[in-house]
Amino acid sequence: MRQRTLGRSDLELPVVIAGAWAIGGGPYWGETDEDQAVDALRVAMDHGIDAIDTAPIYGLGHSERVVGKAIAGRRNEVKVLTKVGLRWDREEGDLFFENKNDDGSVFKIYRNGRPDSVKAEVDASLERLGIDCIDLLQVHWPDPTTPIAETMGALADVRAAGKIREIGVSNFTPDLLEQAQVALGDVPLASDQPKYSLVARGMETGVLPWAREHHVGVLVYSPLEQGLLTGKVRGDRHFEEGSGRDRRPTFRPANRDAVNRVLDTVVQPIADAHGSTLAQTIIAWTVGVPGITAALVGVRTPEQAIENAGAGDLLLTDEEFVEIDEAFEALKLDLSAD
Repeated sequence: MRQRTLGRSDLELPVVIAGAWAIGGGPYWGETDEDQAVDALRVAMDHGIDAIDTAPIYGLGHSERVVGKAIAGRRNEVKVLTKVGLRWDREEGDLFFENKNDDGSVFKIYRNGRPDSVKAEVDASLERLGIDCIDLLQVHWPDPTTPIAETMGALADVRAAGKIREIGVSNFTPDLLEQAQVALGDVPLASDQPKYSLVARGMETGVLPWAREHHVGVLVYSPLEQGLLTGKVRGDRHFEEGSGRDRRPTFRPANRDAVNRVLDTVVQPIADAHGSTLAQTIIAWTVGVPGITAALVGVRTPEQAIENAGAGDLLLTDEEFVEIDEAFEALKLDLSAD
């Protein structure tokens, strides 16, 4: 697996990182087999994916606990990435969204970057993960009720205390990235984690140029658009209400058909030439974009882990990269709100 240095930090990461969002379980994150998830993460490590990205909010702590089980006895083989800033157990900050527990009760998620909250979250994550230091701690979403300088100050404190190695953020705009780096002073802002895929390319005109200029790493999430870019989501597939994909504009039947036409006519021949799958080819394109350090790819099963790892060794030619890029640039999808 190819490795890259994350921004100006000392952290080396694989170009494909195991994303642990889906193994959170529950009504929002989807039902998951915990033993299978542990096996999947271990197989990922066996195949060179030596970094796992999780967050407390994924399954309300469940994802971190599963990751902790998977890495038990193998801490020196893996980099652990997690986050702070979304609380379901403390009603402070900015109300972000509401969801339901398995028993139907409603819980509220708050964006909370207050220093005391951030420090408490770090300690809770360390306990759930069963480790004494987090390799990369990221602010999950900016909290508009807390000055960024206060949040960054708290992160610098926990870094100085040896509880985290590097500091990153997620879903930050260029202006907020600038504020975060200024607040950190001599401590480098290691990375931003934006959403990015061939059908969600907004960060190309803002975050990515800023990150390149300032030598900040970029870890992208949803590179396969929750499975749409694997070619396995055809127009007749049904998604249950509340699953998330039932509300995503890209998953409308007409948009699925348009995406699948490009996958079938443009990407599939390239995949065939490399003996790879559509998903591996799309991931390889994503990590080939200049300025992107790595792609976070969700994993539920050992088979998915092996497939994802194969993408990290796939190199497209310049011509193949451009052919895929231009085909999706020309794709016109209806992404208007309902």
